[in-house]
Amino acid sequence: MTEVLETATMGMLGLAGVLALLRVGRGGSLPDKVLGADTLILVLASGVAAGAGVTREVSFLDALVVVTLLSFVGTITVARYVERRGARA
Repeated sequence: MTEVLETATMGMLGLAGVLALLRVGRGGSLPDKVLGADTLILVLASGVAAGAGVTREVSFLDALVVVTLLSFVGTITVARYVERRGARA
């Protein structure tokens, strides 16, 4: 039963990652592309968290915190840039 849940979780996260990549590739404006990239990083972080839960390996969690903090800082930086330049940047 647990293996089925693991497979379903990873499959749904994989599908979400593909859809986020499509959003980055087809996004017209900079905010659309940033939203897609932020979603992709969130999906990857969720995959790492799910993998850490499955393997019961806590060393993944340190990397997870670093990646999510860098993602947050990057998103805030781009949001400030878009706010100053306008949404057509």
